[in-house]
This record gives sequence, C-alpha cells and structure tokens, in this order.
Amino acid sequence: MLLTLFGVSVIIFIVLRLLPGNALTSSLGVSAGLLSHAQIVALNHYYGIGEPVVQQYVSWLQAVLTGNLGVSLTSRTSVASLVGSALPVTFELAIVAMALGLLIGVLFGVFGARRPGRAADISGQAVAVIGLGVPSFIIGTGLVTALAALFQYFPSSENFASLTSDPWLNFQQIIFPAFTLSLGIGAAIMRTTRASVLEVSGQNYVRTARGKGLPRHSVTWKHIFLNAFIPVLTMSGIQLGYLLGGTVIIEQVFVLPGLGRLLVTAINGRDYPVVQSVALIFAAGFVVVNMLVDVMYA
Repeated sequence: MLLTLFGVSVIIFIVLRLLPGNALTSSLGVSAGLLSHAQIVALNHYYGIGEPVVQQYVSWLQAVLTGNLGVSLTSRTSVASLVGSALPVTFELAIVAMALGLLIGVLFGVFGARRPGRAADISGQAVAVIGLGVPSFIIGTGLVTALAALFQYFPSSENFASLTSDPWLNFQQIIFPAFTLSLGIGAAIMRTTRASVLEVSGQNYVRTARGKGLPRHSVTWKHIFLNAFIPVLTMSGIQLGYLLGGTVIIEQVFVLPGLGRLLVTAINGRDYPVVQSVALIFAAGFVVVNMLVDVMYA
C-alpha cells in the first residue's frame, strides 16, 4: 500500500506540473505578462513554485507525512479544512451509491441465475448492458432535466444540507446522484453475480442440499450465494474504488460540494496543494478498499 501510494504521489506531482500554466498565470491571467522578472520571482516564491521540482516534491511529501496538507493557493485557507468540509459529502454519496448498486446487482443477479433464459433474466441482462454502456453523466444530466422540467424539482438549488442538520433535504440531494452512480455499479455486480451463481449451482454439494429437501431459499442464499460471493466481493471492491473517482463528474452535474467538485475547481485554478491532496485521498481510498476486500475473503 505504501509503495503504491508513493508511486501515485510521484505521478500526480509530475503530471500536474506538465499542464500548461501555473498558479501565477491562473490567478493573474494575461496580466502575468506585464510583470517584471523580479515580480515574477517574488510571486513564484510566494506560491512555492520557484524551487526545483524535486525540492518541491520532497517538501510537500514531508509535510503530508506530518499531517500538513498545505495551504490553498487560491483561497489561502488550509487544504485540510477544505477537504474536511468536502469529504463527508463524497463519502455519503459513495456509501449510498454502493449500497444501491449492491442491492440492484445482487438481487437481479441471483434471481436471473435461478431462472436463466427466462424473461426476467433476459430483461435484467438488457438493463445491465444499458447501465454499463451509457455514461453516468448522460444519465445524470437527463435525470436532472426531467426532474426540473416535469416536477419543478431542484433539490440542489439550496445549500447542501448535512445528514444531521436536515435529514429530509439531505436525502433529496443525495438519492438522485447516488442512484445515477449505482446503475453502472449494479450492472457490473449483477453480471458477476449471475455468472458466479450459475457456476456454483452445478456443484455436487448444491445438488445434495436440494436432495435433502432443504427449502429453495435456504439453498439459494446459504449454500449457493455465500460460496458465489467471492467474485462478487472482488467486483464490489473494484467498483467502490472507481466510484470514488466517478463522483468527480456527478458532483458537478448535481452541484454537490464534495471532493470531486473541489478537485475540478482546483485543477482549473492550478491549485497544486489541493489537487495533490484530493487525488492522493482518492488513491488512498482505492488502495484501502482493495485491502479490506482481501481481508474479507475469509
């Protein structure tokens, strides 16, 4: 995990500096061309971009290891406070979307595998293909448009409400973006669940359980599903990892003040400390989730 995160930090740091422009040109625009050499040197030192790249990386890494994420170059506030206010939004969105995706994927996958080739199975596979083939931002944009045009429904027109301050408004603001993200997750999990359940259903111990006269639901959920769940668990871990990055687009579409929207704003402003910290948090989440999946196999 540590080696992976170290590699990710290096890649993030290098790629960010390969982008055209920097914090100076982003904040001043065309006015940056009117500065004298001495002013440019002073401002580069102020923004922390005048040092050699290697020295910048070492300084940033040392600060991160001590818990100091730095200061935003645009808002001049600590990155930790920006991340602290945005992280709960993204975390809640990811958890709700994952729960909906698991519910959709597991139920449709198991029921489709119990009656392969029937109408329910075929329709479920068709929905899965659509969920995998249509990008989430198209589904999200269509959903926002439909809610606004047909029902005059604008939950994101108000400031985001936390789960503790206004649970009902929070539910309205989270459920639709979470549902949008869950369709792609549920489709992938459904296909994996269906294939795994079909494979396990032909095992000898399943035939023995049925021969002993056990109820059908007991055979399905205790003998088949639990043994078929390891591939599903693997796919769920991968989907949750990708989900953390997928929130970037959906948070923009639904105007949610999460890490994804913070990342886009920071990239546009060449706000190096914010971009580096948020991208590293996404990478850490992906790595931790996959480690937990390995542990949960037991």
